[in-house]
Amino acid sequence: MKVLVVGSGGRESALALSLAQSPSVTRIIAAPGNPGIAEIAAIHPIPADAVEDLVSLAAAEAVDLVVAGPEAALAAGLADALAAKGIPCFGPSLAASRIESSKAFSKTFMQRHGIPTAHAKVFGDARQALAFAESMNDLPVLKASGLCAGKGVILPDSRGEMAVAIERLLAMGGRGGEILVEERLSGEEVSILAFSDGNDWTVMPAARDHKRLKDGDRGPNTGGMGSYAPALSMATAEELAEIVIAPAIRGLREEGIPFIGALFAGLILTKEGPKVLEYNCRFGDPETQSILPLLESDLGELLLACATGRLRETRARWREGFAASIVLAAEGYPEAPKSGGRIILPETTPSESWILHAGTRRVGDDLVASGGRVLDAVARGGTLDEALGRAARLIESVRLEGSHYRRDIGSRGPLDGAARASLAGGRSPSAYAQAGVDIDAGNRAVELMKGAVRSTYGKKVLAGIGSFGGMYDAGALKAMAHPVLVSSTDGVGTKTSLGLSLGRPAGLGEDMVNHSIDDILVQGARPLFFLDYVAASRLVPETVAEIVGGMAKACREAGCALIGGETAEMPGTYREGELDIAGTIVGILEREKALPRPNLAAGDLLVGLASSGLHTNGYSLARCAFAGVDLEALHPLLGESPADALLRPHRSYLPLLNAALDAEPSPVKALAHITGGGFVENIPRVLPSGLDAVIRRGSWKVPPIFELIGQLSGAGEEEMARVFNLGIGMVAVVAPGDLARFRELVPEEVFVIGSLEAGSGKTQLR
Repeated sequence: MKVLVVGSGGRESALALSLAQSPSVTRIIAAPGNPGIAEIAAIHPIPADAVEDLVSLAAAEAVDLVVAGPEAALAAGLADALAAKGIPCFGPSLAASRIESSKAFSKTFMQRHGIPTAHAKVFGDARQALAFAESMNDLPVLKASGLCAGKGVILPDSRGEMAVAIERLLAMGGRGGEILVEERLSGEEVSILAFSDGNDWTVMPAARDHKRLKDGDRGPNTGGMGSYAPALSMATAEELAEIVIAPAIRGLREEGIPFIGALFAGLILTKEGPKVLEYNCRFGDPETQSILPLLESDLGELLLACATGRLRETRARWREGFAASIVLAAEGYPEAPKSGGRIILPETTPSESWILHAGTRRVGDDLVASGGRVLDAVARGGTLDEALGRAARLIESVRLEGSHYRRDIGSRGPLDGAARASLAGGRSPSAYAQAGVDIDAGNRAVELMKGAVRSTYGKKVLAGIGSFGGMYDAGALKAMAHPVLVSSTDGVGTKTSLGLSLGRPAGLGEDMVNHSIDDILVQGARPLFFLDYVAASRLVPETVAEIVGGMAKACREAGCALIGGETAEMPGTYREGELDIAGTIVGILEREKALPRPNLAAGDLLVGLASSGLHTNGYSLARCAFAGVDLEALHPLLGESPADALLRPHRSYLPLLNAALDAEPSPVKALAHITGGGFVENIPRVLPSGLDAVIRRGSWKVPPIFELIGQLSGAGEEEMARVFNLGIGMVAVVAPGDLARFRELVPEEVFVIGSLEAGSGKTQLR
């Protein structure tokens, strides 16, 4: 599609760059753009608030989508004018944009819909405003009601400054000269942004902006001197979004002005709970510069889905890691920025790093400063320190006389601790909680896991988390000759206790899903969807969210939807500190491809695929064996700590066996998942009564963790083979003539560990 990006700042540079990387986008047009955007887009010198000219340009270019960057374009009614011509716009209507363009409207809107915010009053008269401000116990925050390009907020340092600040803000002329006198709140600040199509919404990684000009949060307020993301875990961002994004989207819809676009909530994490400082009706600047580098999905598809009411069909996926942006400001910014200075950029930009133009223009062959915030140095990294280091090195390589940038962007790191404390401060215990069941904890667990769960959804999920029942579109079954549904239910077992005691719950969720996938894979089925069950004497929301996050990770990797589940708090049923994890999986196969096949015969080979460790079996014995052993210390026999070896997640064999199972004809006659009961009990489950499985000892190398358990517990070879997988987690039955082809189709080393012989359906160890 063709996309028109409206605006010329660093935010629009970030949008254009991300759209240029979108497979769905074939051409980008920008108005008015800047020299950096000009490298990837066609530029038209039309101001962002010139609505008629922008609509004419969009129509003439036959664009498929207009992306409104700055608030000025939206406050001028760009989205409404485009809608009248039938042109999709990512950005709210003039009426909905009042959530930013009028702080007076925004404040009363929050009060109407119960959204937590600071107490404030609106004034159009300087003397009345000053009298109210002087009556307050603490120094207030003063805000112009209208749009002021990020400069309409003043925090006076003394009562003597208040009168001057009030007169100054009234003179800015925002919405008829109205200002807000607002109580000053204390706490960490964080930005929560979400995509919205007017009905559905999905949160972006939380970002942290740095408003003050100088290091240490000193100096005047600016439009923003840099940002980093994520500033919170996605689970915490989801929980905050339920408090500040969901009611705003719902409230605007109920008032007949549905919000389409990026809704931005600037929050402060107070001791009494999170509160909204302001809403913005568009992507933040500079937050966008650090959020979009983390987007893994197609931005073009996401924005168009919002503009056309189809966000439910297109969910956002985000990369692991961090991104940071540092702003280079011109001399004199923000009061009287100097323009015209020559900018010298580095000849090359390192990988995972970008320079985004903001206030720049071309004068002949020279690039010069044309605004206060000149450019952004943006970088991505596996850790926050890595991202910040790359951004700092990049901005140090830019030359602009008299320019300034902050050197402490991101110094406070992720804010989850402050967010959790703030969320806890906003709640009071209920009678039910005092009786042992904390409903709020259960709800919080659901909110924390919601983002991870939604990340597994595709178009076939019609209803998932938050519904009474999951709904999955089974239309694909029509294309199958004889579809068969396969299901399995299982639990993680006592590995759960070990994972919790060592503070490593996430892997337990992966265990549950991968174990279930392997259980239906042995019948030839591929997973469709999964449902989880987590129960405890007392729910710890963060722990539950980590477990479900692990489930979501495993589901995403398998192309399986985590469609629903149950989280239960049951004091008295479970002992304090205990937690139980179970799950149900549903998969599908063509009946003619069901395993095991009826042609198993004596002489067929047993081919083993390596396990990743104990998987989810034998932990009662393993825990006894390691009683008194320091599980976190490096063990010489293992080359790692026992905790690492014992808690390595259960492996899924789906990616290894896909090609072999899909081959025509498939070389796989049967599969046996080596779980509880080890070799002795699991292989006979797929054999006819007249065949034995003969396992040859020494035909593969047993991993040292099993040797160590045998030594510490005193268990003999027979018992070890009955309890553990001993390094072989899946066994395939293959005819001798198909072994070479099976090896070609499986992308790692496999081991011939035995064969089938005439017998009575048992396992023999030789």
